[in-house]
Amino acid sequence: MDSFRTEVKVPISDKLIKYDDKLLFIGSCFATNIGDYFKANCLNAMVNPFGVLYNPFSIANSLERLLGGQSFTSVDVLEKDKVFHSFYHHSQFNANDEQAFLNSVNSSFTKSAAFLNTVDTFIITFGTAWVYEHNESGMIVSNCHKYPAADFRRFRLSVDDIVHRYQKLIKQIKALNPKVRFQLTVSPVRHWKDGAHGNQLSKSTLLLAIDKLVEEFDCVDYFPAYELLLDELRDYRFFADDMLHPSKKAVEFIRAKFITSQFDEMGKKVLQKLEKLNQAAKHRPFNLESDAHQAFVKNNLAKLVQMQQQYPTLDLSVIRLMFEKQLI
Repeated sequence: MDSFRTEVKVPISDKLIKYDDKLLFIGSCFATNIGDYFKANCLNAMVNPFGVLYNPFSIANSLERLLGGQSFTSVDVLEKDKVFHSFYHHSQFNANDEQAFLNSVNSSFTKSAAFLNTVDTFIITFGTAWVYEHNESGMIVSNCHKYPAADFRRFRLSVDDIVHRYQKLIKQIKALNPKVRFQLTVSPVRHWKDGAHGNQLSKSTLLLAIDKLVEEFDCVDYFPAYELLLDELRDYRFFADDMLHPSKKAVEFIRAKFITSQFDEMGKKVLQKLEKLNQAAKHRPFNLESDAHQAFVKNNLAKLVQMQQQYPTLDLSVIRLMFEKQLI
């Protein structure tokens, strides 16, 4: 039978991820979409500690700040329309109280700074090469927070800009954590406000920069999320209603490709077990108090206990709590 799609071949990594590896997902909303799955299924994953970041320099700013151990103070806080925020963070951290904002961002900072020292794999997703530089501070911001466009200089990073910044950053991280590996990827979400041609120039810049980094560093690989959506799944049924973001089914497909190519066999088996337990914990019966459902909960709790004994480095407390809340 003829094949009705162009298949993107994803090579198996020569350094496969284990079930108890520490994973840090950082970058565009695509990093969040993929990373949240592993976090929800109790793998040791951290996802976007500064919120969604779209361009390589904002990601680098965040990682360099973590490396330097510089937590946030009132000097970093901005206030607009009685909302507190910073140019380092996505609007998901915005708060109506300055101290609440600082508490939130510094809590995330402390956890991620400690995590950085022991990460096994960074999964970094670049979304766009276009950046906004704040005129007054000279900072390339992570989010403009609806300040006037006149407050910023907008320009596109060059391939060399990105390569030079990440050459230094990768060496810094490797000096701190020699075992670490990097999976770089480009978000398949098109930035349509740049126009079709502007978006292509941006994505091409990111791809060329990544290619140079892969050539230079043995610890850097490329995962083709961009090609999987736009070449293998090139049909509008794999896109959300805005026709730009991937649909849920497309995200699942790309995630499955990532697991197949990047995880070892034990890691894949553990993930399958965790996903089944997680789905069972989220099941909502018609009658919570029925004998059948109570037996179902106790049976799965027993499986959970057995799995915790088998894989003691996993933290299964979130799934355990979901089951325990259903016990009568």
